[in-house]
Amino acid sequence: MFFSKKSNQRLPKLLILCILVSGLVIAPSLVEDNLHWFNKPVLEVSANAQTPAGVQEAQPKQSNPDNNSKEETSKSEGEKAGKLDIFKMVTGALAGLVLFLYGVTRMAEGLEAIAGDRAKGLISRFTTNRYAGVATGTVATTILDSSSVTIIVVIAMVSAGLLSSVQSLGVVLGSNIGTTIGAQIVAFKINEYAPIAMFAGFLLIFLGKTERWKQIGLIVLGIGLLFFGLDTIEKAMEPFEEYQPFLKWMETLGDNTLLGAGVGALFTILVQSSSATVAIIVTLASQGLISLPAGIALMLGAEVGTCADTLVATIGRDRPAIRTGVFHLIFNLACAAVGIIFAGQLATLAKWLSGMVGAGDDIARQIANAQVIFNILGVVLVIGFLPLIARGLEKLIPDKQKGDRPAKALAK
Repeated sequence: MFFSKKSNQRLPKLLILCILVSGLVIAPSLVEDNLHWFNKPVLEVSANAQTPAGVQEAQPKQSNPDNNSKEETSKSEGEKAGKLDIFKMVTGALAGLVLFLYGVTRMAEGLEAIAGDRAKGLISRFTTNRYAGVATGTVATTILDSSSVTIIVVIAMVSAGLLSSVQSLGVVLGSNIGTTIGAQIVAFKINEYAPIAMFAGFLLIFLGKTERWKQIGLIVLGIGLLFFGLDTIEKAMEPFEEYQPFLKWMETLGDNTLLGAGVGALFTILVQSSSATVAIIVTLASQGLISLPAGIALMLGAEVGTCADTLVATIGRDRPAIRTGVFHLIFNLACAAVGIIFAGQLATLAKWLSGMVGAGDDIARQIANAQVIFNILGVVLVIGFLPLIARGLEKLIPDKQKGDRPAKALAK
């Protein structure tokens, strides 16, 4: 038999998931086709009812292909300028977001099952100094595909005494660099290959003979769902391409970088993933819905919003672990503040780098490159001061034992 007991238990859930995904994907097109089929006879009946019998024979002769094309163009322009199908757009965007987040979760589970222990060993073995810590944090975040997961692992290791404060701060810096790789992959627009990855992952899960192959299938399925969700969001947002209120709002976010950063931070807190926020930003930018200034503003906010998970992870931890979470927040806030001030210069650098790598005027690639520049510059400017920062955090958040000693001495 190909299926183990564990896979048999998952079979109903995965079948239900497949049915739901198929429904979310097929239903909009079916509804659209049915409405088109339903409305067509009504228009014909109304036209025949208003047209005399003698004129019906002459009408085809008077029809002009140029006039028909003009009428179709005016109709399409009228539909774009008119009301949007908000319900269809919202449900499509929500379906894409659910698929994306579900794919990220499944991929993270598979990666953690395969490489979680290795990542912990990698972090503890190669964080011999702050520079090695940055490199280790970058690699670990790339493997786990989540800066939050990397930092939470680091917080746990600091609580266990496996990492020092300076070593943990280096890993935090590296995690910010590692999180940019996902945006770079999304910017290359490989959404069309998502169904292949989903099918391959599905086969590996059900036909894999070992647990390792099943976990690899879970990773591949997660990657496919991730990009399929982005593609669903992209299609749902297409009507916004010429919708002036939305375009003006995006322009406002680009002009007011602080407001854009606030929106990006709030959205990141809601979806609990800066990678998800930046991926959606890059996807919308590929459609021309988000300009480079607006994309940079939202990206800066995502860098701040991702600190929410790590701060929650520090609750109930020892003081060294709390210092790691506080450093992550302070570092990202300070970098975002500098990025907001120099957003124009960051956009110029992103355009220059995109031109150097052959991306040209691709806004999606420019936003992804801006995130790389932003995070690398932040690490370069801070890494030399990590020992001083560690000592400052120790004074700001001292250990409980040190604070308790004078009280014990006075009691004696």
